[in-house]
This record gives sequence, structure tokens and C-alpha cells, in this order.
Amino acid sequence: VDPTYLPNEKTFTFDYSFWSGEPLSDCEYTSQADVFNKIGRSMLMHAFEGFNVCIFSYGQTNAGKTYTMMGAEDDPGIIPRFCEELFLKVAEFMSVSAEVSFKVELSYYEIYNERVRCLLTDEGSHKRELRVREHPITGPFVEDLSTYIIDDYEDVFKWLTIGNQSRTVACTKYNQTSSRSHAVFTLTLTQNKMDDEGQCTEVVSKINLVDLAGSERCGQTSSASTNVFKEGVTINKSLSTLGRVIHALSEQGEVDAQEEPGEGPVKKRRHFVGYRDSVLTWLLKENLGGNSKTIMLANISPASTNYEESLNTLRYADRVKYIKNEA
Repeated sequence: VDPTYLPNEKTFTFDYSFWSGEPLSDCEYTSQADVFNKIGRSMLMHAFEGFNVCIFSYGQTNAGKTYTMMGAEDDPGIIPRFCEELFLKVAEFMSVSAEVSFKVELSYYEIYNERVRCLLTDEGSHKRELRVREHPITGPFVEDLSTYIIDDYEDVFKWLTIGNQSRTVACTKYNQTSSRSHAVFTLTLTQNKMDDEGQCTEVVSKINLVDLAGSERCGQTSSASTNVFKEGVTINKSLSTLGRVIHALSEQGEVDAQEEPGEGPVKKRRHFVGYRDSVLTWLLKENLGGNSKTIMLANISPASTNYEESLNTLRYADRVKYIKNEA
């Protein structure tokens, strides 16, 4: 509802709506566990089925993106719960069949000012910019990115802690420790299955869990720091490119859905999608309109002062519904 004109109500329809108000007094309150059970658990099972999957959170600063994805030590978010459940499923599958084996690899990087930095290396290496390249079959990747084989959730927690401590943050109007970078946490799940004839089949699934930087206009951060303002400009450029990619893909999805009565599908006009206009969209190319199961979480603030930013986030998410991925 527009606080300046109450009758001007706007309605949006999404798959889920989660309310994170007072946990003790609000019957509509949704816990972190509820969010994971409704979103994360199904995506985890898709990964075991061989699909690439992606969950990314979008919204303004202080809307709860990092809390949704990471959570707190006593109330973990999607990423810790996803990883813990993954290893529980691995143990479950291996207890049922000796003909299957699993390997889980982990990487964690941030995109800061259109530069990629590994979050899992020492301080000196962390500052080094990594190059993005594109493989003709597997798609975009970060060259020389540190990748680790992990055996259990304790390994994951260790690397998550190291990575989160390395993220670029700054003080803004809305948040004392605002994330000033996009963080991409990647798990690669490799399954080797032996059939009755002794033939081994390898299935590889790539899991991207993404915490985006805040989407508000630069002036909204109200920070006296020149660096924070410059960061805001770069963040907005990156997210604007994401918006254009989403718009192009959603328009293509609408075109693909059209059919002329009695004549079969219409001749489809392909929309140009500028994935390479930003590092973020380039690296998430497969997750946006490609071979992936993808969920967008739109985080909004309940405060009336953030009405315009919340409305922009909802419009953004509304366009995503029309994107047709190949998976």
C-alpha cells in the first residue's frame, strides 16, 4: 500500500510469501526452517537428480538478504541448512547402496566493483583480481579460483566462516555492516553410479547460492564515504544489467508462450541478452535462462519509508516469473 495514498493498492502474485515479523506474537511468522523446507529442500533434491540449481536473494540494504541466506549462529539461513542437509542425504544414499559415491567441492567468491575476488585465500591473495573466462561447453567460470573438496558439514562451516569474514562491508544509512559486494557460494556435487553391467555414470550438478548487494539508489545510502558512493554506483550498474537481462529473458519467455490458433507455435523472435555487460550476469548466465533450476528471493522492508524500493523489488521479481529456463 502506498503510504501517501492508501487507496492506491498494488497486487503481486508469487509462489510464496514469507513474513518475518514478531516470532512470538504473529501467527503468520515464518521461521528460517520454514523457508528452507519450502524452498531449499526441493532445490537440494533437484541437485541430486542431476540439475544445476541456483538460489539468489535480491533487495535493498537491510531488507534481510544476508540473514535469509546466511542467518545467525543460533538461527542458520538457507546456505548452512542446505549444506547440512546435503551431507545428511549423501550419508542416507550411501547407506542404501554401495554402487554410488559422492564428491562435494566448494568455492566462495565476491564480485566487488566488477572485480572477482576469492574469499577463501589469505589476505594477500584475497586482494588479487581473478579473470572470468567462458568454456564452450560448461560456460563461464572464474580462472584460478580456489576450490576445496569437503567431507562434512564441519568443513563447510569452517570455510563459510573464513569467507564471510573476508567479504567487503561498509557502514551505510541503513546498515552498520552493509555488504558492498555480490557473494557467490558454489557447491559442485559429483555422483558416480555403477549400473548392473559395471558401467560407471558420472553426474555433476553445480549449486550457486548467491547473496546480492543492496539494490537501493546511491543517495539512499547517505554515507559520507566517497568509496561507499563509488561502490553504490558500481552495484547499481551491475544490478541494472541484471534487470536488463531479466527483462530480455522474460520478454522472450512471453514470446515463446504465444501460439497462433491452428497454426502451431509462432515464429519466435530472439531477444539479445547482454550477459557480458556485467561480471555478475556473465557468471550467472546458466542460472538465468540456461540449464538450471533457479529461485529468486525478493527481500523487502515493511517500513513505509522504503515503499519505493520495496515496490521496485516486487516489480523486479514479477518479471522473473516469465523467464523460461532450459532445465
